[in-house]
Amino acid sequence: MSSNQTIATTAADPTVAAGVSQFLSPVVLGLQALTVNGKQAHWHVRGANFIGVHEFLDTLVEHAGASADEAAERIVALGLPIDARLEAVAQKAAGTPVSAGFSQSADTIRAIVADIDKVIADLDAAIEGLDEIDLTSQDVAIGIKAGLEKDRWFLVAHIAE
Repeated sequence: MSSNQTIATTAADPTVAAGVSQFLSPVVLGLQALTVNGKQAHWHVRGANFIGVHEFLDTLVEHAGASADEAAERIVALGLPIDARLEAVAQKAAGTPVSAGFSQSADTIRAIVADIDKVIADLDAAIEGLDEIDLTSQDVAIGIKAGLEKDRWFLVAHIAE
């Protein structure tokens, strides 16, 4: 290749990139919202299992942030931007059951699990939709879902009978 030739910024088909963005953007926003809500819950949890829940919420926040980054970078690698500014994340997080103040650990867990379940629903839609669009992006969604389900299990175990 001569020095005068340019290299395309991505090898992705624009239609594929648009499809991936359609399915992974809600996942990114949901995970960013979970990151913020998880930290809010971490600061305000009280009561039974305090230490375990408090410490695990930091782990959840770390995992959610890393997963959001992975999904966002997949979109960007295919040549499209992702809007995960505060306003977009806030719209996605609207109606969260996470308390603005102190909350007993069982209530905190239920609220965070509800937020996790919203992200899992978006992941399920992404996994199904990406099956015909881009298997590499589908793998990203599957991996994120597996990790999020494990974190969900760890939280629910604190209040399981």
